[in-house]
Amino acid sequence: MSSSSVLLVTFIGFLFCVSNAQLDSTFYDETCPNLYRIVDRVIRFAMLSDARIGASLLRLHFLDCFVNGCDASLLLDDSSSIQSEKNAGPNVDARGFNVVDTIKTTLEDACPGIVSCADILAIAAEASVSLAGGPSWDVLLGRRDSTTANQAGANTLIPSPFEGLTNITAKFSAVGLNTNDLVALSGNPDQTLASSYLAILRQRCPQNGSGSTLVNLDLTTPTYFDNNYFSNLQNNGGLLQSDQELFSTTGAATIVIVNNFVNNQAAFFDSFAESMINMGNISPLTGSSGEIRSDCKKVNGS
Repeated sequence: MSSSSVLLVTFIGFLFCVSNAQLDSTFYDETCPNLYRIVDRVIRFAMLSDARIGASLLRLHFLDCFVNGCDASLLLDDSSSIQSEKNAGPNVDARGFNVVDTIKTTLEDACPGIVSCADILAIAAEASVSLAGGPSWDVLLGRRDSTTANQAGANTLIPSPFEGLTNITAKFSAVGLNTNDLVALSGNPDQTLASSYLAILRQRCPQNGSGSTLVNLDLTTPTYFDNNYFSNLQNNGGLLQSDQELFSTTGAATIVIVNNFVNNQAAFFDSFAESMINMGNISPLTGSSGEIRSDCKKVNGS
């Protein structure tokens, strides 16, 4: 999948600490040695019938980490005490929850009560990128699951895809991520669209259409993870305003980074992997905080 087809930018304005002090890539080596094989097998099977599922799983990790940290709060359903983040405006089109549930069920059979839902999201994101031809990285593990959700935060703090670069940069900074992270992790019509691209969009999405048509954020290589997303920005081919502003904002520090990623896919892959690790370290619950859910959709005992 292309960098843009998997990278739908999600943000919040909460100030979180970034800490990996208690996370370790070998966390489950003894307690659940088949963890990666199980996750990989479930995702490969899901991809046979749904080419978009890798992008969806990666997006779930974003949506989770940027609201209350990487704690699987996104996965909780509505209950008498929880207003689900799934029902927040920015999340209503999120998908892939069924695949996460399948992974969790399979892991509970293999190593019950061991692997957190938050770690499943982190591993599934890495596996999805790798299976699409993108980079691999050592996923730091040991997160625990929250017992609460923050629908209000998801509703008010995830910015619109039409938000300007200044606000987007500020919100990344608030969670400890820098400009390089912003560009690497970024891949919504736009007055700066090239006329040829605009014509394609108008054909696929006519003015009186149903509004249900899906359009790839990268028309060039929509099912592969590569750097073509950044080349598209140079040609005013960013579908979302928040995408195109990375290259079209006069004097922005992001322009140099975009140009570098266009010319050097290896640099993009390295930066993306590093930024995914940085994002995965946003306020994890560790030690005795939180719990290890037996069902990702609900807190234990409910």
